[in-house]
Amino acid sequence: MIAFFALVAVWDDMHNIATGDSFRSRAIAARALSQPPLLHQLLSYSTEVEGYRMSNSSHINRQRLLERFLRYVQVETTANPDSEEYPSSPGQWTLGKILYEELRAMGLEEVEHDAHGLVWATLPSTAGDGASNTLPTILFNAHVDTSPDASGANVRPAVLERYPGGDIPLEKNGKVIDVASCPALNQLIGHTLITTDGTTLLGGDDKAGVAAIMELAEHLLEHPNLPHGPVRILFTCDEEIGRGALHMDLAKAGAAAGYTLDGGGQAEVENENFSADQMTVRAYGNNIHPSIGKGRMVNALRGLSKLIAALPTEALTPESTEGRDGFIHPYSLSGAVDYAEAKFLLRDFVTERLDDQALLLQATADSLVQETPGLRFELVRQRQYRNMADAQRSAPHVVDFSIAAYKNLGLTPHLGAIRGGTDGAVFSEMGLPTPNLSVGQHNIHSVLEFASLDQMVLAIQHAIEVLNIWQQQGRS
Repeated sequence: MIAFFALVAVWDDMHNIATGDSFRSRAIAARALSQPPLLHQLLSYSTEVEGYRMSNSSHINRQRLLERFLRYVQVETTANPDSEEYPSSPGQWTLGKILYEELRAMGLEEVEHDAHGLVWATLPSTAGDGASNTLPTILFNAHVDTSPDASGANVRPAVLERYPGGDIPLEKNGKVIDVASCPALNQLIGHTLITTDGTTLLGGDDKAGVAAIMELAEHLLEHPNLPHGPVRILFTCDEEIGRGALHMDLAKAGAAAGYTLDGGGQAEVENENFSADQMTVRAYGNNIHPSIGKGRMVNALRGLSKLIAALPTEALTPESTEGRDGFIHPYSLSGAVDYAEAKFLLRDFVTERLDDQALLLQATADSLVQETPGLRFELVRQRQYRNMADAQRSAPHVVDFSIAAYKNLGLTPHLGAIRGGTDGAVFSEMGLPTPNLSVGQHNIHSVLEFASLDQMVLAIQHAIEVLNIWQQQGRS
């Protein structure tokens, strides 16, 4: 049965939310002799403390995690691409203040809600024997904003316990999350799923990451016997509109490596992403009364429409590409006879191909100018972010540790490439290698969005194991 929950102010008001069965860690997978030497060594580290650590880290407080998540998604934090403010929407300040107060109440150190809306905190090392002064600091990051692609106002989350399989009808608008279009549901039978009522997105991107990091912090504080080095926490704003890292301060972070919890499903380490630019194309025409427009009117809106129509449709579009293929994506068009404007996303895993896409747009515009006397185009290219793989090649152990952590949990991890970007891509380019990790997101940026509580729990367990490997490696 699906239960709908209104916004609540305190946790006690949500006592009717059931937690489902506790997550049971699976047995540690057999170590193949063919493992790379470093990875094999990392797996050996875990074996030494495996029984002790797994029995403690596996008991994540699912009830508290669920309550956190439900609270956070009901705060409207939709990023506004038309705003010049940072953060771009007031709800991001609101959620930031909530997180700041909760982190202070937990007892973390260096808790700050800074002038830009970013939330910072530090969890001190639990490693003894003088190691706490030498172990590297690890940063965990998630973003508080949600995508403007669907409404984030008045989110009404619904909890479906022990998902039995099959399609999931939502409460409103006849919306259905169907297995045919979301085959990942076949792997989620028995999970606790959180959906929307069909009128808004959920905000699991990335409030699943926010909730997981908050629960990670409280869990580690409650279990000081779990060994880890210093942990830095950072919640950013406006990631969905490409501004998440705008006020990132590497010196303030003070970390050797970072991980964003902003990925879909489970057991995936994303160490590549699109390189990205935005192109704004402005068209200038000449307006005159349409009754006397022959030979005199130059319709900028029509000219810009022709430019879009002249671009490839069988390739180089989001609709026609997948995997590692890039695209040019016109996503906004507005204007009138005398002036019109369109915005395009340029995306490719090979950074140099963005230049080819920009040249194609310029050549198309030049051709239309030749055909239409009086029509003029102006193209303005804005750099956004670059493929994190370019920056992470010098620090492959950051990814290796996360892969080893999944294997130590008995999972089969896989590397992924994001057809988009994360704050971690910008952090990596700035000098802080930051791959992206799974946190149970599904169908993001859509009213069909949902999240898996079980996979959020797994994300926390994985983060604990990542920290264990880092402290083990730091001692060696």
